[in-house]
Amino acid sequence: MRLSIWPGAGQPYGEVLEVARHAADTGWDGVHIADHFMPNAGTGRPADAPVLECGSLVAALGAVVPRVRIGTLVYGNTYRHPAVLANMAATVDRITDGRFTLGVGAGWQINEHEQYGIELPPVKQRLDRFVEALEVLHGLLRQPTTTIDGEYYQLQDAVCEPKPVQDPLPILIGGSGERRMLGIVARYADAWNAWGRPDLITHKSAVLDRFCAEQGRDPKSIARTAQALTVVDGPVPEGLSMPVIGGSTEQLSRDIAGYRELGLDELIVPDGLLGTGAERRKAMDTILALARG
Repeated sequence: MRLSIWPGAGQPYGEVLEVARHAADTGWDGVHIADHFMPNAGTGRPADAPVLECGSLVAALGAVVPRVRIGTLVYGNTYRHPAVLANMAATVDRITDGRFTLGVGAGWQINEHEQYGIELPPVKQRLDRFVEALEVLHGLLRQPTTTIDGEYYQLQDAVCEPKPVQDPLPILIGGSGERRMLGIVARYADAWNAWGRPDLITHKSAVLDRFCAEQGRDPKSIARTAQALTVVDGPVPEGLSMPVIGGSTEQLSRDIAGYRELGLDELIVPDGLLGTGAERRKAMDTILALARG
């Protein structure tokens, strides 16, 4: 099971870089960055708290952080035109010499759409649009030219050059909706990502397997990745809306083992509850030792 770190983009670039470099220096497998422009409402952070832009961050990290894979969790389709995004992804893959994972999702965070005047359609329309976007990404990143006459995107003999180093560049889809999204994952994804503790990921992964069977796809061809907020050794904060693992090193070891037992390909650790500076580096070293032990 691979192990990756997710440094929050709401901290200064120097701290993001410190986390990424420590991961690369100590044996972690990857670094992921979220794609948002501001804190989500209800997170407890001020609405105007700084957030660094994802595309710029992954390019910067890819240029100066060696060895580890760099990925996005996940680019929001509502504010990232897929043809532009394909060119961004191909360039970052060139910068990293083939270490980029393109993570994409349908888009969801209300306040950034409201503030920037970007349409956030109802779920059905959003997913219809996302499917067309995935057709665009597959075409531009993997074919010489792409022509699509869709409801949302129209391309005519479109090119994306240079192509990525990787053939194919892996496309990760973030989402866990059982009515439709996991079916989209089964059709288009090289990797899948969701929030959840081992029991929930086990359930969602089984649903994904069923969609793969319906579509005649080998479920093993889709890498499974997941994350939960992580506490190494201390009390779990109250009132968290996201899943949490750990609380003590013993419990964290059991939780990590649970992901490994379900066959998870990659565990991603957000750094939000790991502290800062030396405390965070020590926490990362403990997590790595537990995962490798």
